[in-house]
Amino acid sequence: MTLRFLAALLLSGVLFAAENLKPLSIIHTNDLHARLLPMDDGRGGFAYLATAIRKEKEGCGHCLVLNCGDLVQGTPVSSVYKGIPIFEIANRLGFDAATLGNHEFDYGWEVTRKYIQIARYPIVSANLVDGEGKLLLDKPYVVLTAGGLRVAVVGAMTTELYRVLLPSVLGKIRATPVSDAVKRYLPEMRAKSDVVVLLGHLSPEDEEDVRKNLQDVQVLIGGHIHVGLKELSHAGQQWQARVQANSVEIGRLDLQIDPARKRVVSAAWKKIPVTSTAQEPAPDVAKHVAEWEAKVTAMMDVPIGEAKRTLQKADLKRMIERALREQMGADFAFMGFGGIRDVLPQGTILVRHIWNIFPFDNVVVMGKFSGARLPPTVTQGQPVDPHKEYTLATNEFAAANQSSPRELNTSGLDFPIVGPLQRDLLIEWVKKVKVVE
Repeated sequence: MTLRFLAALLLSGVLFAAENLKPLSIIHTNDLHARLLPMDDGRGGFAYLATAIRKEKEGCGHCLVLNCGDLVQGTPVSSVYKGIPIFEIANRLGFDAATLGNHEFDYGWEVTRKYIQIARYPIVSANLVDGEGKLLLDKPYVVLTAGGLRVAVVGAMTTELYRVLLPSVLGKIRATPVSDAVKRYLPEMRAKSDVVVLLGHLSPEDEEDVRKNLQDVQVLIGGHIHVGLKELSHAGQQWQARVQANSVEIGRLDLQIDPARKRVVSAAWKKIPVTSTAQEPAPDVAKHVAEWEAKVTAMMDVPIGEAKRTLQKADLKRMIERALREQMGADFAFMGFGGIRDVLPQGTILVRHIWNIFPFDNVVVMGKFSGARLPPTVTQGQPVDPHKEYTLATNEFAAANQSSPRELNTSGLDFPIVGPLQRDLLIEWVKKVKVVE
C-alpha cells in the first residue's frame, strides 16, 4: 500500500511538473550584412529571408524573432546610403528585439542613432558606454512576453570593438567586459522574467567568458563570428545557438521552460536554409528591395573585366596585394582576410562584385620602411636587405590596427602617403588587366 502510494505520488509530481512546462521558440538571425539580394549561388536575400521567418512564426504564439547585430554593411545599397534603407526594410522582417553589431558603427555613431530611431523594435545593449561610462543605448535589456512566458532579452557587444573599427567612427565609445556588464542587470532581469536570453555579438573569447561567468543566462544567441554552429551547444545550465552569416539561414531554438525554477528543461535546434529555390520571395519585401536596388544598378551593374574562375578569399588576397603593388608602385603590399567580404564568381566582373568584396570606405595608404622594419606578415619569407628602404601599401584599417595578429602584427609603422579608396583602386586595376585568373 505504501509503495503504491509513493509511486502514485511520484507520478503525480512528474505529471504536475510536465503540465507546468511552457514552450518558447526563438527564431534568430545574425550578421545579415545588407544581403538584400540572393548571392550568385541563390542563397540568402531579404525577401526570401522574410518568407522563411514568417513561415516559422505563423500561428506560433510562443515565438520570438531576434537579431544579433551587423544588419548593415556588405552591399552597395548599404554603402551608398549608409545603411538607412537596410533598417527600413528590416522593419518588415518581424524582429521582436535586436542588439547592435560592430558594423552598425561603420558610418559613424550619428548614423547609428538614426538606425535606432528607424527600428520599430527595441535595440538593446548592456555594455556599450560613452566616454563618461554612461550606457549608450536607452535599454540594456527588454522584457518580452511569448506564450505566457516573460523573456528578458539583453544585448552585448564584443570587447574587441576597438580593434575592429577605426577610431574615427567610434570616438570615445567602448565595450566593457561582457560578464561584468550583464551581471549588473541580472538580479532585476531574473526577478522580472522566467528566462534570460543574451543577444551576444561576441568574439570566441567573449563567448567563453559568458559560458564561464554567466550561467544565470539560460540562452546565448550568438553573432559576429559569421560561422554557424554545427549543433546546439550546451554548457551547464546554458544553451547557445548561432547561424551562418549573410542571410543564408535562420535558426529556430525550441525550448521547454520551467517557470517555477526558471530553468530550461529541454532544447532542440534546427537551421533553416534560405534560398531562392526553397522559398518564394515575400512580395512586400521584394518590392522595397527592388526599389533600392534600382537606385544603384546603373553604377554597380557595369562590366569591367572577366574572371576565368571563381576566386576564393585566399586567391583574392593575392590578387588585391598585386593590384596594390602595381597601382601604387609599391615594393610590398598587405591585405587582411577580414577586409575581404565576398568571393569573386567566375564570369563577367561587375563593379558590384568589387563593392561586395570591399564594402568599406577605406583608403589606401603607403609608407617607406627599412627592410629590418618590414613585418613577416608582409615579407612572407622573401629576402630583404635590412638596410634598404622599401615601400609598403595597405589600407587605412590595417594601418590603424597594425598591432592586431590579423593585420600587420607589428607597431610603430607610419603611412603618410594616402591613395584612393581601396575598391576604386581595384576597379581601375581590373579595367586595366581585363582578365583575372
